[in-house]
Amino acid sequence: MQYTRLGRTGLPVSRLCLGTMTFGFQCDEATSFAILDRAFEGGITFLDTADVYPIGAPPGTQGRTEEIIGRWLARTGNRSRIILATKCFGRMGPSPWDAGNSRKHILDAVDASLRRLGTDYIDLYQLHGPDPNTPIDETLRALDDLVRAGKVRYIGCSNFLAYQVARAIGRSEVLRLARFDSVQPRYNLLFREIERELLPLCAEEGIGVIPYNPLAGGLLTGKHHPASGPEEGSRFTLGTAARIYQDRYWHEQMFQTVDALRPIAAEAGMTLASLAIAWVMANPVITAPIIGASRPEQLTDAFAAAETALPPELKQRLDDLTAEYRRGDHPR
Repeated sequence: MQYTRLGRTGLPVSRLCLGTMTFGFQCDEATSFAILDRAFEGGITFLDTADVYPIGAPPGTQGRTEEIIGRWLARTGNRSRIILATKCFGRMGPSPWDAGNSRKHILDAVDASLRRLGTDYIDLYQLHGPDPNTPIDETLRALDDLVRAGKVRYIGCSNFLAYQVARAIGRSEVLRLARFDSVQPRYNLLFREIERELLPLCAEEGIGVIPYNPLAGGLLTGKHHPASGPEEGSRFTLGTAARIYQDRYWHEQMFQTVDALRPIAAEAGMTLASLAIAWVMANPVITAPIIGASRPEQLTDAFAAAETALPPELKQRLDDLTAEYRRGDHPR
């Protein structure tokens, strides 16, 4: 497993990051442990989670994923060998202040995550989304206090638009506060909008990029077919998250693109999943794609991608085939 720096920081992270949002709902604890074990054996030492996980689960299950990770860390004694990332923003309780990026919620949320994870520090603490109801200065000051207190080592954000990241970076510089060292956007061959503004900003400012959904919820594995409908147990049938994934990717145009990608993968001697992950990793701005799994063996394609240097001509071919998913580049 190769390592790279997280943005402009001196922190080395593995080139693959294990996403854990299925732990505790789609995956039971034993399966989650098996996935964590396989990832660690393969050299993945970068874990991403969130306080609201598991995704798709009914209300009242928030925090279960962090608890599973905490028990795995305690069982294996691997805390010092893991770069641990988690997030706050989503609703964690019934009170109006149990969500968002207010100072109160951030300070409450980080302490709760530390308890569930069984650790006294978080390597990368991220805002799971922007909060229009909280001034960014308030949010950044709260995060800076966590860094100064040693509860958090680095900070980042997820699902922020480019202008929101740029403004936060600017305010951090003016106020002399800890700044975002990473962003976590959605990115794959079927969703390339971040190439237009967010990725150039990250390249210029030295911000690490750890994208989620590199396989488009599993559509880029090639296992789904529109005629037969979503495969049971997949992201497209996963509780309250099913509709989100269907709205994102279950479209005829995207199935046609997947069909066009199949012969390219075969020609390259790769699985479709490995090709899709390798394409994400071939972008020099990308730090580490977040790989999810519901079974340990599903990590095989990701490991293969991490060992494959995508030839420039092949990357260009994939860029050209999926150019329509950048959107907005050309007048209509």
